Amino acid sequence: MSIMVLAIDDSRTIRSMVHQALAAAGFSCELAEDGVEGVRRFEELRPDVVITDINMPHMDGFGVIEAIRKDVANRRVPILVMTTETAKEFKTRARDAGATGWIGKPFDDQSLVQVIRRVTGAA
Repeated sequence: MSIMVLAIDDSRTIRSMVHQALAAAGFSCELAEDGVEGVRRFEELRPDVVITDINMPHMDGFGVIEAIRKDVANRRVPILVMTTETAKEFKTRARDAGATGWIGKPFDDQSLVQVIRRVTGAA
């Protein structure tokens, strides 16, 4: 059974790049273009991993993390933040909200795949 990843990013280019990298690694990848859609898709799909941007319209990545973590059953689902933000306060806020890890943009395909394998126990 393939690992299902939900990638939430308002950039069509980033969504496409993430999808290509994950599909090439054999993962199933579903996409959402903002936080509101991402939380809705999370509820529908119940993915194994979530990747979210921070700066998005309608609901930012912090809101996504908080909405997912609100349900106790979702506290074990890894949530990776993928963003260009590098400030320590962003990382601290994401971690405090329940993020599992942080990936900088631009991302390296192999590193992204390795992180997903590691957080899902598929490494």
